Amino acid sequence: PRNRRVFIGKLCTGDYDAVIIGHTQFEKIPMAPEFKKSAIEKQIDEISHAISVLREQDGKRYSVKQMEAQRAKLQKTLEHQDRKKKDDVITFEQTGVDYLVIVESHYYKNCYVNTKMSDVAGIATSNAQKSFDMLLKTQYLRQAGGKMIFATGTPLSRSMTELFVIQRYLQPEELEAAGLTYFDDWASAFGETETVMEL
Repeated sequence: PRNRRVFIGKLCTGDYDAVIIGHTQFEKIPMAPEFKKSAIEKQIDEISHAISVLREQDGKRYSVKQMEAQRAKLQKTLEHQDRKKKDDVITFEQTGVDYLVIVESHYYKNCYVNTKMSDVAGIATSNAQKSFDMLLKTQYLRQAGGKMIFATGTPLSRSMTELFVIQRYLQPEELEAAGLTYFDDWASAFGETETVMEL
């Protein structure tokens, strides 16, 4: 931890063209509490909206329960965030990073998506903390006018939700302009649900 603090301190005070850092160390550079809180609140609102839409359409109880569990988890994270003591840790925003090149970006493919398609093969709704952290950092970078490159030899490994997650990282404005910020809308535009024998 001490070496990481020294490293991040050098990053903030030095004038470097590029800084190389491992995934696990990068994930330990926190976002500012205010930015994280705002992002979590937005995600809670999106899940609440998805739940109400699902209830209106008389959706499956399992799907609603799954979304409610995710909302409760986020609310707990939010409460924990409010109680957390503020310390002198340098945040990602303070590093001055304006360009991210993420190598092996498939490492961040498991970011939670709201969906009523819980019983369809190929729809993954798992949520990894590292992926949520990456989502926050890409959102901040876009707002700050920064750029990013995701590099991987495995852009899609087992689920079509991975494509949607990549677009959330790299093309949120395009998704919003097309009215496809909700996964089910995106899936109905670019995919078909078929009942077939699986090899």
